Amino acid sequence: MFKKIKDIQETAKLMNKLRNISENSSPDDILQSLGLDESSFDGMMEDFNKMKVVLEYKNQSENTDPFYNYDSDSGFDLRANEEVHLAPFERQLVGTGLFLNIPKNYEVQVRPKSGLALQKGLSVLNTPGTVDEGYTGEIKVIVINFDSVSQTIKKGDKIAQAVLCPILPGGKVNLKKVENFQNKDRNENGFGSTGF
Repeated sequence: MFKKIKDIQETAKLMNKLRNISENSSPDDILQSLGLDESSFDGMMEDFNKMKVVLEYKNQSENTDPFYNYDSDSGFDLRANEEVHLAPFERQLVGTGLFLNIPKNYEVQVRPKSGLALQKGLSVLNTPGTVDEGYTGEIKVIVINFDSVSQTIKKGDKIAQAVLCPILPGGKVNLKKVENFQNKDRNENGFGSTGF
């Protein structure tokens, strides 16, 4: 118990020191007191910009392998591996023939394609669909026809896009039950509370 009290006292002293530094120092002084300078951050950003994540895949279809059309794209296209006929407001699960080995602490989100929604009224249900890192089966997409006429998806047609996203998986989250929350600026205000 005395060790915990001593640790609390040391933490309080450190907090006071940090408060004094932040109140009486410029940002450059604060960085220097931590043994850093602006070039440290430039180097970190440069390293971040060079970073690449490997997303392994198997393509068991006749479709082209997945690729990003532009370096700035956040997603790559998913293509149908079968022909599907959709009546108005009908939905079907469409296989892609694509299998992904998603890296640790990432997920793949399956999202609609804006052009397909605009031109044909086709969209993705359960959007964004989540493909967890532990799943290695075929990527399938729930496609719905919102148009008033039937639509045919041909083998090889683009049906959705896949976006690789960093996440905090369940093993890194501690679900903690509480009776009350601390007040925040928004609290329970939602669903149009900021205007339309």
